[in-house]
Amino acid sequence: MALLKRSSPEPTFDDGRMTLMEHLRELRNRIVKMLLAAVVGTGIGFAFFGPIWTFMTAPFCRLPEAYKITNGQSCTLVVHGVLDGFMINLKVAVIFGVVVTAPLWLYQIWAFVTPGLYQNERRYTIAFLGLAIPLFGAGAALAYLTMDRGLSLLLGFVPGNALALIDVDDYLTFLILMLVIFGISFLMPLLMVFLNVIGVLKYRTVAKHQRMIVFLLFVFAAVATPSQDPFTMLALALPMVVLFFVAEVFMHVHDKRRDAADEARARAIEEELDGPEESSLDSLDTRD
Repeated sequence: MALLKRSSPEPTFDDGRMTLMEHLRELRNRIVKMLLAAVVGTGIGFAFFGPIWTFMTAPFCRLPEAYKITNGQSCTLVVHGVLDGFMINLKVAVIFGVVVTAPLWLYQIWAFVTPGLYQNERRYTIAFLGLAIPLFGAGAALAYLTMDRGLSLLLGFVPGNALALIDVDDYLTFLILMLVIFGISFLMPLLMVFLNVIGVLKYRTVAKHQRMIVFLLFVFAAVATPSQDPFTMLALALPMVVLFFVAEVFMHVHDKRRDAADEARARAIEEELDGPEESSLDSLDTRD
C-alpha cells in the first residue's frame, strides 16, 4: 500500500525566488517573444521596402552628380550577383524590423532583469533607458544628416578618369556603422552620469582629467568614424564634447547635493549621540 501512495510535491520557495530551470524557461520565453517581434518587423520591412530603401539611400543620392552614377532621375548603386537583389531586400527588412521593434525587445530584456534589482536600481535603470533611447536616436540622426558630406570628401579623391562603382552591400555596411557609432558615442556622457549617480565616478576625478578626456574624445572620433574624413570627425567630436560638459555640470551639482546630505546626516548622528550626555549633565547641575 505504501507503494501506491503518491509522493508529496516538491517544496516551493515562499520568498518568491525562482529556480534555475524557471529562470531558463523565462529566458527562453523572452527570447522567443523578441524573435517573433523581429520577424513581424521584418515582414513589415519587406512590405514597405520601397520607401525604406529610398530613405536609406537618400544620403548617397544627395551627392553631387560627379560622384555617382545616374539612371534616369535616380541615383544608382551596383550589385554583382544574381541573388544580391533578394539579399538586399532581406538585409534592409531585417534592419528595419530590429529598429522598429526595439521598444518591444528592450522591454523583454528589462522585464527579465527587473526582478533581480532593488527599487532604487530599477528607478535608475528606467531613467537611464529613458534618456539613452533619444540620445542614441539623436546621434543616429546626426550621422544620417552628415553622411553625404563624408562620402563627398572620400569620393573626391577618386581620379577624374576613374568611375566609382559603389556596391550596395558596402554602402549598407557603411550606413549602419555610421548610425551605430554615432548613436553609441552619444551615450558615453550618459554612462558617466550613471556611474556618478551610483557612486562609482566622482566629479573631482573627471574635473582633474578634463583636458585629457576632451583630447581623447577627439581621438576617439577620428578613429571611430568609418569615413575617416575631418568633417565627419568634427561632426561626431563636437557634440560629444558638449554632452561631456553637460554631464560634468550634472555631476558637479549631484556631488554637491550628496556631500551636503552626508554632512547633514553626520550632524544628525552626532546630535543623537551627544543628546544623552547633555541631558545627564543637566540633571547633575539641577542636583547641585
